[in-house]
Amino acid sequence: MKYSVGFAVAGSVMTILFLGIVNMLTSPNHLWFIYPCLFLIFWPASVYFHYKKQYVQYAMFGSAVLIVFFIVENLLHSPSHLWSFYVIYPILWWPISAILGNRMGTLSVAVIGAIATILYYGLLNIIMSPVHPWFIYPSFAVLWWPLSIYHYHREKKDGRRKNAFYFSVHATILISVFFITVNLVSSPHTIWAIYPIFGVLWWPLSMYFYVYRKVN
Repeated sequence: MKYSVGFAVAGSVMTILFLGIVNMLTSPNHLWFIYPCLFLIFWPASVYFHYKKQYVQYAMFGSAVLIVFFIVENLLHSPSHLWSFYVIYPILWWPISAILGNRMGTLSVAVIGAIATILYYGLLNIIMSPVHPWFIYPSFAVLWWPLSIYHYHREKKDGRRKNAFYFSVHATILISVFFITVNLVSSPHTIWAIYPIFGVLWWPLSMYFYVYRKVN
């Protein structure tokens, strides 16, 4: 296996040097060789960490490489807008999930993760683009995480069919609150949220009759 690691390192370094030289000779004003370099760096790293079975270390290394790449890309092409902060946070969850392991499936981690995500993007929203509260969109998406984990653990207590009904009720409430919030924020003079909410209401209604019919 050590020969595979050595081959991967040698191949990666030689390819990066070759692409860098070609880049400088043909189009020095545009550093395009950094894009294939990102994948070439992961080649020997993947072989090495897999050989050592160091998956947490691989996640930490990989996330660090990705963060550096996006920061460099940001500073090179659009330094006036630091968009790299939007992608750094989800990348950090790669090593976090590797460290936590099976604990990622617990409700406490889901709740803390959801709150941290909402606070992070809410703070970014206030600092970088306070005109429109766009953080409600990732907040809506991440709230499904603790909601799903909660009902997954309640399935043994309530039974699969009843739990599915309760999940549909809570999910409908979440979706309704989301549409109402978007309606108030984007177009408060036009009440359109009632239309998607009416469609979503059929979910818990159908689940209720499904469970009732099965029980009786």
